[in-house]
Amino acid sequence: MEIEIGKGKVARRAYGFDEVAIVPSRRTRDPDDVDISWQIDAYTFGLPMMASAMDAGVSPATAVRIGQLGGLACLNLEGLWTRYEDPEPIYDEIASLPDEKATGRMQELYREPLKDDLIEQRIRQVKEGGVVSCASLTPQRVERYANAVVGAGLDILVIQGTVVSAEHVSTHSQPLNLKEFIATFDLPVVVGGCASYTTALHLMRTGAVGVLVGVGPGNACTTRGVLGVGVPQATAIADAAAARMEHLRETGRYCHVIADGGMRTGGDIAKAIACGADAVMIGSPLTRAYEAPGRGYHWGMATFHPTLPRGARVKTQQVASLEEILTGPAHENDGTFNLFGALATSMATTGYATIREFQKAELVVAPSIKSEGKTYQTTQRVGMGR
Repeated sequence: MEIEIGKGKVARRAYGFDEVAIVPSRRTRDPDDVDISWQIDAYTFGLPMMASAMDAGVSPATAVRIGQLGGLACLNLEGLWTRYEDPEPIYDEIASLPDEKATGRMQELYREPLKDDLIEQRIRQVKEGGVVSCASLTPQRVERYANAVVGAGLDILVIQGTVVSAEHVSTHSQPLNLKEFIATFDLPVVVGGCASYTTALHLMRTGAVGVLVGVGPGNACTTRGVLGVGVPQATAIADAAAARMEHLRETGRYCHVIADGGMRTGGDIAKAIACGADAVMIGSPLTRAYEAPGRGYHWGMATFHPTLPRGARVKTQQVASLEEILTGPAHENDGTFNLFGALATSMATTGYATIREFQKAELVVAPSIKSEGKTYQTTQRVGMGR
């Protein structure tokens, strides 16, 4: 539905996770009968998730641990691990910085050049851990390092930016032709982000195996404030899911929709899948793990942009293991632990056995879903009132 916001200008109403809810169907299921596994290209994962390519959450060691737990972690090949032989002291310094100096100092730390040998070394570290290796590059650097990532044995490449389009226009440089690159590249490629039907469809037509959906919803991202750009996630995912079906009709190929950002709880992840996502990409929930390299802090990929930073270093605190956060057991009742146990329970409660089935769940617009009947929780700041 379009709404007139002024003479000659209309806007479409969009919804975030807090504004929608999943409707139970006529049946329920035993949680043990629910299958939340996810397959992309030749790889199958027990958990429908990717860990965001953010330095605070993914190191080679955490990538291996996430893989062992059934997920897929994406290592940032333009981050600290490929700029410094030993980035541990850099993490210590970032964690010690006062808020007013954090962005400026991080801009300096990220000026250290990328090193080809470290890119290959980090990929091999993940491979040696016996899990599927995944890593990201920005469109500007993909062609420069394509041979290196293939030579190192990478399994899945993510081409990622704040917004990635299939038709980048520049009068100053030769832009990456995504369709030509993917057609000749030896590895499966995931691309993103995007936040609309048209952009998602164009990215799918490049031959990517998956698209990342989300512009600015992350906890550490300030893109929406700095640039005024973004679409709330429930609507963005639903639009991309519609593009996926159009692409499937056109080509017979299924391109995965991966919800990227804006998910803090198991309920958020369940809503992302019910809106049409095949899997989710999460960042800040993982920085709360004891194993996370960020020392209880989190920052996005654009936080250290040299001229226009679009992120903030935020404190998340380390409170549990990766296992407890992803698969439990949960010792708190706020939905931030056992994220994928919650997804399975949500599917069982509403009667759906697989991710594909759950994508067809009925949704309602429900702005009161978090507050209705929760007066005590809200006033006491417990449970859903936190």
